[in-house]
Amino acid sequence: MNAPYLTLATAFRTLFGRRAKKIPLDAGSACPNRDGTLSRGGCVFCNAAGSGTGLYHKGFGLRAQWDRLTPPARARGEALVAYLQSFSNTYGPLDRLAGLIGELAALPDVAGICLGTRPDCLDAEKIDMLAGAPVDHVRLEMGLQSARDDTLSRINRGHDAAALARTTRAAAAAGLSVTVHLMAGLPGETMDDFLASVDFINALPVSGVKFHNTLVLAGAPLAALHAAGGYVPMDRADYVAAVCEGLARLRPDIAVERINADPAPGELVAPDWAADKQGLLRDIRDALERGGIRQGCRREPGEAAP
Repeated sequence: MNAPYLTLATAFRTLFGRRAKKIPLDAGSACPNRDGTLSRGGCVFCNAAGSGTGLYHKGFGLRAQWDRLTPPARARGEALVAYLQSFSNTYGPLDRLAGLIGELAALPDVAGICLGTRPDCLDAEKIDMLAGAPVDHVRLEMGLQSARDDTLSRINRGHDAAALARTTRAAAAAGLSVTVHLMAGLPGETMDDFLASVDFINALPVSGVKFHNTLVLAGAPLAALHAAGGYVPMDRADYVAAVCEGLARLRPDIAVERINADPAPGELVAPDWAADKQGLLRDIRDALERGGIRQGCRREPGEAAP
């Protein structure tokens, strides 16, 4: 690994034998933390867009979205991974999920499937069905955000860390790949809390991780807390330090799929520095180089993956 950490591009090249591209698709999925099953407010950091494109509610079905979004990757000869991104795509009855998987597997030249979801939206039947999907690769992206249960309660997550651990183990045992989301700078947390969350996922059979700085987004509950002075975002230097130390402690076989959040145009309230994506990435790269930091360099020799 020449880069200081294992990128998703490198992991996908090993998996597919060529470059691969995740194509973000919107299936119009719901979330138990928004439809009243758990709550209607959602997680404190999430706004109504749910980090998605919104194309489903604009009248574009999955095939139409695929045809619209895949031409650039096709022209580059990349493997195509259908990525259901927004909200909780395994939420709801089994037959709905089966229908979605059938649609995705029928997309032209699809090489793999990735579904964004929550650990409490998967059970044994759904995991077995996903494991039997007629594609070469199935990946689950699950939000954990923090391994501290008091934090999960504070941010209105609606599940505990043990739920993520159970679901990850069950999915991996069925042959599915799992990517976990972690956030630095959550309300009430320190850098040490973020690093403890890295240690938590190191002990699980995860294939990938996404690191996010906590954003205050317009329309999210966190925006009101921030406006009232009840939340101050992590500063830029501390986030860079948290990512660098997190990478140093991260198991070397875990693909690092993201190292900073990427707000949509017009939705960022704070911190201002989060809008400077390329500058932040450059700061992280420079800090890794200055510190001689490589993924897993702080782990004890001989520590094995679970």
